[in-house]
Amino acid sequence: MPGLVVIGLVVIGLLAGCGGPEAPPPPPNPPVTVATPLIRPILDWDEYVGRFEAVRSVEVRPRVSGQIASVNFRDGAIVRKGDLMFRLDLRPFEAAVAEARAAEARARASAALARENFRRTERLFKADAASREEYDTGRATLAQAEADTAAAAAAVRTRALDLEFAEVRAPETGRASDRRLDAGNFVTAGQTVLTTIVSIDPIHFVFTGAESLYIKYTRQNAAGTRPSSRRAANPVEIRLQDETSYAHRGQMDFVDNALDGASGTIRGRAVVQNGDGFLTPGLFGHMRLLGSGSYDGMLVPDTALVTDQTRRVLLVVGKDGTVTAKPVNLGPLVQGLRVIRDGIAPTDRIIIEGVQRTRPGMKVTTKPGRIVATAPADGPTEAILPTPPAGAATPAT
Repeated sequence: MPGLVVIGLVVIGLLAGCGGPEAPPPPPNPPVTVATPLIRPILDWDEYVGRFEAVRSVEVRPRVSGQIASVNFRDGAIVRKGDLMFRLDLRPFEAAVAEARAAEARARASAALARENFRRTERLFKADAASREEYDTGRATLAQAEADTAAAAAAVRTRALDLEFAEVRAPETGRASDRRLDAGNFVTAGQTVLTTIVSIDPIHFVFTGAESLYIKYTRQNAAGTRPSSRRAANPVEIRLQDETSYAHRGQMDFVDNALDGASGTIRGRAVVQNGDGFLTPGLFGHMRLLGSGSYDGMLVPDTALVTDQTRRVLLVVGKDGTVTAKPVNLGPLVQGLRVIRDGIAPTDRIIIEGVQRTRPGMKVTTKPGRIVATAPADGPTEAILPTPPAGAATPAT
């Protein structure tokens, strides 16, 4: 029996040995790709939301009362200053002009007669053939007749203006709204709104900014460090809702004189050229305004960032191959890369590939790589941080 036990143990050992070799342990130093941050000159932009407004908006009202005889423009059309838009019935105004001219002629005739009578009286008075009373009466009558002539002439000009105002012309160049009344309706001078006109070129973009940004700009102006560009002293760029790039350019022309106490914001305005008339008052848009001068920014891929609770960190490899986590302060996206404001040095070796295989404190095997921009220089920029100073940035050129 003891022999059988020994034989059984030998067989079991042989069977266990047929299971194959054990799997090798995982490599102690996983491979990763590292690169130093890409250094580029950067311009920060502050982003705002606002709407376009007309530089000038006019309500077209008649200056005389009367009945509309014709409408002489197309609803929504572009009109030039002085274009005929409405014509009232001219006959009452033409009759009033004729009546005023007749009154003027009558006054001139009376003045001529008074002048001749005064001349005769004056000669008689000098010859002591007329009294002082007759002389003074003749002179007063002449003065009154001349005044009546001047009043009659003024009445003619007034009636002529009424006749001119019976043709309602565009007071401003711009886009007209629709007609509010058709031919046959009676209108009242200075009260009835016939249509409205808004100017289209240039056009304003109106927005509100936070108090913190207003303080920042004021300090920059006081220190003489307010950024500018080759295009304008305070350039702005605007994109519409369906646009990915900031295609519309202008410049700041107004900042209000007080902050809104309720919201803690201040109203600003930019002027934008609109020669093709594409931009219309009321359009919603995103605007960016230069928020800083040019500075050398450090850029890394967004995929290199790791979330550590409430912090964003980058994994950096030291000279001995040990991984260290460095908390960083993020900036906006520029050409597909994330701006790092602080937290790393330009010489740090950042893990850009293999982040998922590493953790702080472990050693890794490094392979050199290179950070390359993934979007064109004039492509769209986007911001993920709502806090000032900058919501977006672009490479400085």
